[in-house]
Amino acid sequence: MSSTVVSCQNLYKRFNQGDLNVNVLEDISLSIETGERVAIMGSSGSGKSTLLHLLGGLDAPTSGEVELVGHKISALNERELSALRNQALGFIYQFHHLLGEFTLLENVAMPLLIANIDLDEARERSNAMLKQVGLSNRTKHKPGELSGGERQRAAIARALVTRPRCVLADEPTGNLDRKTAEAVYELMLDLNEAYEVSFLVVTHDASLAARMDRQWRLQDGRLEKPEPHGSNQNGKV
Repeated sequence: MSSTVVSCQNLYKRFNQGDLNVNVLEDISLSIETGERVAIMGSSGSGKSTLLHLLGGLDAPTSGEVELVGHKISALNERELSALRNQALGFIYQFHHLLGEFTLLENVAMPLLIANIDLDEARERSNAMLKQVGLSNRTKHKPGELSGGERQRAAIARALVTRPRCVLADEPTGNLDRKTAEAVYELMLDLNEAYEVSFLVVTHDASLAARMDRQWRLQDGRLEKPEPHGSNQNGKV
């Protein structure tokens, strides 16, 4: 099995609005290895979420190539891409995106059911994951009955229940107070070590970014790596 989980080469993303062409991402090359934790920082509107969507196969680049566990995304049809995404990736968002009409157990089990996992096995694995994130006493509760931190822990459980190779996290603590954010940080690091799952996190939070193995910054559409002496250079890895 390849140690590279997600990678992109010479990635560009351009949005066209009438006569206006906006270059959001320019010549991005990046690779994420098994078990690696990588943070991408940048100001609002810098293209962080756009990059995450491209790497997750949720959007298509204007040019360049994305590979997910050795498969070129551009070579896959929608059914193949959906199946690969379900198997290889987990997603965590700033707003948890749990479905309010379902219990936590049902929310966490949903990716497994989509993957045609047997119902009993889906329940067993979902219960085990909710226990792992400290929510074994909340399985029958609905999202509206939980705190913000509990909802985000449930979202992390849902992202990991399929045993993905990589989790793509978009501002996972952006909607939490500092104490709760710290608890979520620790949970993500513990699960990273326990399951060897990679984490690619886009964030404004310097405290979270500092806990990652590598930190990058998106600026003017380009990926840059801070140098030890404070200077920046255009970075590709």
